[in-house]
Amino acid sequence: MPGRHINDRQQRLYMTLRSSHTQPVAAAKAGLSVATARRIERDPRPPGIKKAPRTRRRPDPLEDVWDAEIRPMLERAPGLRPYTILGEMALRHPGRNWEALRRTLERRIRIWKAIEGPEREVIFRQQHPPGRMGLSDFTDAADLAVTVAHEPLNHRLFHFWMAFSGFEHGHVVLGGESFVALAEGLQDALWSLGGAPGQHRTDSLSAAFRNLEPTAAEDLTQRYEELCAHYGMEPTRNNTGGAHENGAVESAHGHLKTALDQALLLRGSRDFDSLADYRAFVDEVVGRRNAARRKEIEAERSHLKPLPPRRTSDYEEDVVTVTSTSGFVFRKVFYTVPSRLIGHRLRLRIYDDRLEAFLGSTPVLTLRRGRSPGDGQHAQVVDYRHVIHALKAKPMALLNLVYREALFPRAAYKRAFEALLAAGPERAACRTTVGLLALAHEQGCEAELAAALDQILTAGELPDLEALPSRFAPARGPIPQIDVRLPSLASYDALCAVQTGVPL
Repeated sequence: MPGRHINDRQQRLYMTLRSSHTQPVAAAKAGLSVATARRIERDPRPPGIKKAPRTRRRPDPLEDVWDAEIRPMLERAPGLRPYTILGEMALRHPGRNWEALRRTLERRIRIWKAIEGPEREVIFRQQHPPGRMGLSDFTDAADLAVTVAHEPLNHRLFHFWMAFSGFEHGHVVLGGESFVALAEGLQDALWSLGGAPGQHRTDSLSAAFRNLEPTAAEDLTQRYEELCAHYGMEPTRNNTGGAHENGAVESAHGHLKTALDQALLLRGSRDFDSLADYRAFVDEVVGRRNAARRKEIEAERSHLKPLPPRRTSDYEEDVVTVTSTSGFVFRKVFYTVPSRLIGHRLRLRIYDDRLEAFLGSTPVLTLRRGRSPGDGQHAQVVDYRHVIHALKAKPMALLNLVYREALFPRAAYKRAFEALLAAGPERAACRTTVGLLALAHEQGCEAELAAALDQILTAGELPDLEALPSRFAPARGPIPQIDVRLPSLASYDALCAVQTGVPL
């Protein structure tokens, strides 16, 4: 057609048609003019061959520095990036506008690496037979922006994935990557799956091994191997820096977090009443994803190894001494315990989210696990019920108590204390606040009393310790009159009567 260049396909079509048609007919069928057909017959070379190669239309802006400076730098250190070389050139030749040459330099370096650069790492995709490989890893879940009781939840997800069927298990981890978190999450996953794969692969638990002494790292390695041996699995790890070797689970991280994010959007809120509610939510989402792979999972289960009779330990142990403060310090966190344990040594079982304390072999209490914020600071996990009886005897101790902020179970009690301090003497404020805490403990009305305090403070009033106890005291009804009638002793003689020859 006029005004358009012909291509190789049109010329080949014309030459094919020309063998059985006249020149005008063949040209018309190929979409060419008769004049173009005559030119083709005079020079049958395809247009792609006749077209002259494109040459440079403007001077090369890197001609004076590429071979002299940039190429030697790349040959010496192929890992140099374009912006690094650009900055170096700006220092060596300050009179030139190097920022305008950034794209040209990036393109030239990319071509050089493709033609003359070093060999690059190759990823070999693998086939995974059923029941052979299970993978696990930790992934940061901060992007989900989940809150518990309106407080941000800083957490990770332990993610287990079967390479063949795609079975997965998600476990909420409150701390960092650790052996305890791996052991608990992995065992939950295996018992949910109903069997164990032949191999288990991790990313070497890099965060768990970081900053450990060689002996501690060796102990952690042995414990991981013992955990896998308990389930008959071969423990394997990625090579250092080889995250792609865990690619099956690495890619699944994004899919799982996307599914959780979408489920949170459908739910309409990212806040949960408790950690248990959030964990149940994660289990529900993961369960729906596994249900979509039911056939593959059932096919793989027949190739799994049977589970042992019982789980192995998924905790660490340590021993602490309860001091006269009615508490102990463990890993830069202060925990309160009942004062009757002062002076005793407690054996702790350390889980990811809790501490279980034993006196000898007797379990005595379970504590929520706290974590130090870092930078040498300490944290507190305080239960006011452990020390309220002692505070009643020494209410002024509340004024400058080290863990006073952690003592208040709800924000309303802190607001009440601050309002009382602002309105009156310190002694009265401490005595009233301790009385409120004692009332909450003795009557079991912590939440109800907090709601009442919020109403009182919002109204601009102060809590009255004399009026509140009657409001939350249990209702006492009248004592019923019970008429107890004692039977006469003679009525028992009938039970003892024996007829001759008649057995009782």
